[in-house]
Amino acid sequence: MTTATDRPPHRRWRYLVLVALGGAIGTGARAALAAALPAVDGLSWTILAINVVGALCLGALLESLAHRGPDVGARRTVRLFVGTGVLGGFTTYSTLADDTAKLLDVGRWGAGTGYALLSVALGVVAAAAGAWLAGARRSRRARTEDAR
Repeated sequence: MTTATDRPPHRRWRYLVLVALGGAIGTGARAALAAALPAVDGLSWTILAINVVGALCLGALLESLAHRGPDVGARRTVRLFVGTGVLGGFTTYSTLADDTAKLLDVGRWGAGTGYALLSVALGVVAAAAGAWLAGARRSRRARTEDAR
C-alpha cells in the first residue's frame, strides 16, 4: 500500500494546500498593489516592480535554503509555501506577456519590446542580486560566529 510519504512531493495534499494558500496570499498582494497603482499609458510599472521584487526575493530564498541542507522537511515546506506559492502568486509574467501583447497590438512596438526586455533583464539581475545578498549575509554571519 502506498503511503503519503511514498508519493512524490507534487502529489502530496499537504504541499498542494501550502502552495495554494501561498499563491492566494501572493496573488492578493499583487492585485491590491496593481489596483492601487494602475498602468500609465499602457505600461504597468507596478507589475514591472512586482516582478523584479519577486525575483530578488526568490533568488535570496533559494540561495538561503540551498545552503541549509537538502530539500526536505521545513526547508521544502518554506520553499513551496513562500517560493512557489507566495512569490509565484505575487509575480506575474503572464500579465507581463499580456501587457506586452496589448502594446504590440496597437502598434507600440518600441514600448512593448522595451517593456518586455527590461522586465526580463531586470528580473535576471534581481534574482542574481537576491542570491548574492543571501550569500553575503550567510558569509557575514559565519564570520561573526567564528569571531566568538
